[in-house]
Amino acid sequence: MGSADIVPGVSGGTIALITGIYGHLVEAISKIKFGFVKPLLKGDFNGFLTELFEEIDFEFFIPLVLGIGIAFLTLAKVVTYCMDVYTAWTYSFFLGLILASAVILFKKIDRINAKHFLFAIIGAILTFIFVSLNPIAANHSLPILFVSGMIAICAMILPGISGSFLLLLLGQYKYMLNALHQLHFTEIIVFVVGAVIGILGFSKILNYLLKNYEEFTMAFLIGVMLGSLKVPGVEIINSASLSFAGLFPCLIVAVIGFGLIIILETRFDYID
Repeated sequence: MGSADIVPGVSGGTIALITGIYGHLVEAISKIKFGFVKPLLKGDFNGFLTELFEEIDFEFFIPLVLGIGIAFLTLAKVVTYCMDVYTAWTYSFFLGLILASAVILFKKIDRINAKHFLFAIIGAILTFIFVSLNPIAANHSLPILFVSGMIAICAMILPGISGSFLLLLLGQYKYMLNALHQLHFTEIIVFVVGAVIGILGFSKILNYLLKNYEEFTMAFLIGVMLGSLKVPGVEIINSASLSFAGLFPCLIVAVIGFGLIIILETRFDYID
């Protein structure tokens, strides 16, 4: 998830979906209501620990957050290098990932009807418009970074919507990537605090939709994924030759990415 969230156009939520942890992730986040703060303020340390472990699934969150954090710190340079040097191939791989993720999501809908298609079309149109927007010129003050964290994290847990691309539109992507490279802890902490507050609120809405309107939500997310294909598509066209010789390697890489996700999804289903 961390590796995917670094890349504009690819969503960590997509990886969560592929690996079968998406529902658990959204539900676990939505259950955090900070009820453990009350006993702490009253000096009831045992009550604090009891409430804390009831609300927060540490067994789930600790390895997940560690994995995301390590990916941010170690793979940021690798991913950006691949995007700069092997742009067409890298985005072809991502295109394959997104297409395969949409197929996996499609399989989760039992009976397809006109309403599902309508929600998918709406999701695709809205996302296509969103990814066509021009980046906003903004400063990098701490309040702006805080708000950017709140907004971007909401996209990071939605399959098909890239939090990194949203940061790109907000004019904060390169700045925050540089902050990670150089370990500017003040900016990182402010951004993370904003992200935590944003994800706690948004996850409750998303969990409600998944619990009560799962198939329509899935159909909308399929549309979101298909609409987001414009991002890797434009990068591939701009970076690769439009000749057969230029596009054929991109097609091969995309097929590899597609196949890898299908195999992973099958493997995780088998484990479950």
